[in-house]
Amino acid sequence: MPYRAPLADFRFLLGHVVGLDQVAATERFAEATPETVEAILAEAGKLCEEVLAPLQRPGDLHPARLENGVVRTSPGYADGYRAIAEGGWVGIAASPEHGGMGLPMAVTTAVNEMMSSACLSLQLNPLLTQGQIEALEHHASDALKALYLPKLISGEWSGTMNLTEPQAGSDVGAVRTRAEPLEDGTYAITGQKIYITWADTDFNANVCHLVLARLPDGPQGTRGISLFLVPKFLPDAEGRPGPRNAVTVVSLEEKLGLHGSPTAVMDYDGAKGWLVGAPHKGMAAMFTMMNNARLGVGVQGVGVAEAATQAAVAYAIERRQGGPGGIIEHADVRRMLAVMKAETFSARAIALACAVALDMGRATGQPEWQARAALLTPIAKAYGTDVGIEVASMGVQVHGGTGFIEGTGAAQFLRDVRVTAIYEGTNGIQAMDLVGRKMMDGGEAAFRLLQEIEDAAETARHRLPDLANDVWAASEALREATETLVGQEMQDRFAGAVPYLRAFARVLGAHFHLTAAVTDPAREPLARVAIRRLLPEHAALLAQVREGAAGLYALSPEDLAA
Repeated sequence: MPYRAPLADFRFLLGHVVGLDQVAATERFAEATPETVEAILAEAGKLCEEVLAPLQRPGDLHPARLENGVVRTSPGYADGYRAIAEGGWVGIAASPEHGGMGLPMAVTTAVNEMMSSACLSLQLNPLLTQGQIEALEHHASDALKALYLPKLISGEWSGTMNLTEPQAGSDVGAVRTRAEPLEDGTYAITGQKIYITWADTDFNANVCHLVLARLPDGPQGTRGISLFLVPKFLPDAEGRPGPRNAVTVVSLEEKLGLHGSPTAVMDYDGAKGWLVGAPHKGMAAMFTMMNNARLGVGVQGVGVAEAATQAAVAYAIERRQGGPGGIIEHADVRRMLAVMKAETFSARAIALACAVALDMGRATGQPEWQARAALLTPIAKAYGTDVGIEVASMGVQVHGGTGFIEGTGAAQFLRDVRVTAIYEGTNGIQAMDLVGRKMMDGGEAAFRLLQEIEDAAETARHRLPDLANDVWAASEALREATETLVGQEMQDRFAGAVPYLRAFARVLGAHFHLTAAVTDPAREPLARVAIRRLLPEHAALLAQVREGAAGLYALSPEDLAA
C-alpha cells in the first residue's frame, strides 16, 4: 500500500493539542503562521509520498556498498536526496542568516516524521546534517560558520557524528582518538571510529565529520574531550572542495536493517581538523547535536510506526479469512490495529510537545520551557522508538505468515526501526538521564507538567468524566511515584528508570488523547483505547519503580548464567 502523509493528524495536534500557536506568537517564529505551516506540511507530504516512499524497498534490496574505497549508494537515492536538498528541507530549522528557513522545531519534527515513514534509510542523512548545523550554530567560530553552514544548509554538503570507538561504546569518556596541534592553528586527528551513519556518499560534494578526540593535555574522562570538524575534502576560502583529507572509510557494516544507509568504520590518519568550541569542552558541543538527534530519532520511531500501521490496516481490510469481510473484523486483529494507532498518536503528540517546548525555550529564554524540553527529550526518544519497534512487530503479526516473508515489506519496518532504541544513547540511558540529571531539580519540572495534566483532566470532566477521572488518577499516582523516586539513592532510581519513563509516557499519551477527544468527539473512540486499555499499565510500571535495586542484585552473575 502506498504511504499517505498523516497531514490531518499533524494539523490537529499542532493546532489544538500541543500549542503551536504559542510558538507563532513569539517574535522569533512569527512567520510560522497557520497558512505557512499548512503549505510546508502539504509540500513535504507530497515529496514523501511521491519521491521518497518509492525508494523504501529498493534501498533494502540493493544496499549501499563500498567499491575500491568509494561508497555507492542505493538506486534512486541520489535523486531522492537532490529533491530533499533542492526543496530546502535540510535547512528547515536552520538560521536564515546562512540560508535556512528558520522554522520551528515543531514543524521540522513533523516533516522529519513523514520522511522517516517514507524512507528511513535516506532520511538519516539530512537528520544528521541538521544536528551538525545546530552544533555549529551554537559552538563554532564565525569563520567556520561562514564557510560550512551555507553548504550544509543547502544540502550540497552533509554532516556526520563521530563518537563511538571499538573499545568505548557508550562510554564516550574512554575515546582514544588523538588531536595534535599544528602550526597553522588546526589539528591532526588520528584514531578510529565505528558505527558512523552516512559516513560517505556519492551524491554530496563534501562530507563533514564532527569528531570527538583528546588533546595532548586533555585529562581522562569526558572532561578531557574536545570536538573537531574534519571534512572529507579540504575546502578553500570560497568553499570549493580541494585536496582529499586523511579520512578513510575502512568498511561498511552488514546490519539487520537500514541497508540503504551506509554505516562505516572510519580511520583518521593525521586528518586536518578545526576545533569547535573550547578545548576540553567537546561534550557540551556534541550534546547540542545529540539532543537534536535524540528527538529526531524518537520521531523516526513514530514515522515507522505510522508506516507499519498503514500497511497493516490495508492488509487487514483486503485479507479474507474465516468470513466474508477482511480479517479486520476479527476482534484480536481489531485490537492490534487500534493499539497500533493509539500508540502512534501518543508518541507523535509527545514528540511534538517536546518540539514546542524546545521552540518556546529558544524563543523566550524562559527556564521553565527549557526545563520542560529537557524533561521531555528522553521520553520522546525512548517511547517513540519503543513504540516504533512494538508497532512494527505488531504489524508483522497482523500480516501473519506473509509478514514474515520479505516481499510484503512488513518485516523491513521491524528490521529498520530496531536500531533506533540503541541510537543516540540506548533507551536505558535515556531513562537513567530522566531519573538522574532531569530530576536534579527535585522533580520540579515534572510536577509542573503533572499539574497541567491534572488541571486539564478536571476541565475535561464535564464532557468525558470517566476518561478524565482515569487520567487524573494516573497522573496523581505518577506524582506520588516521582516524590518517592527523588528520595531514592541513585542506584535504586536507575533500577526503576525504564518502567518510570514508560509510565510517564503512558500518562502523557493519555493526556493528549483526552485533550484530542474533548476537542473533537470523533477522536473519542481512539482515546478510549489509549486510556481504558493502555493507561492501566502505569500501575504495574510504578510498582517496579518502588522496588529499588536490591532485588536485582540479589541475583548474582552466577545465578543469571546458570
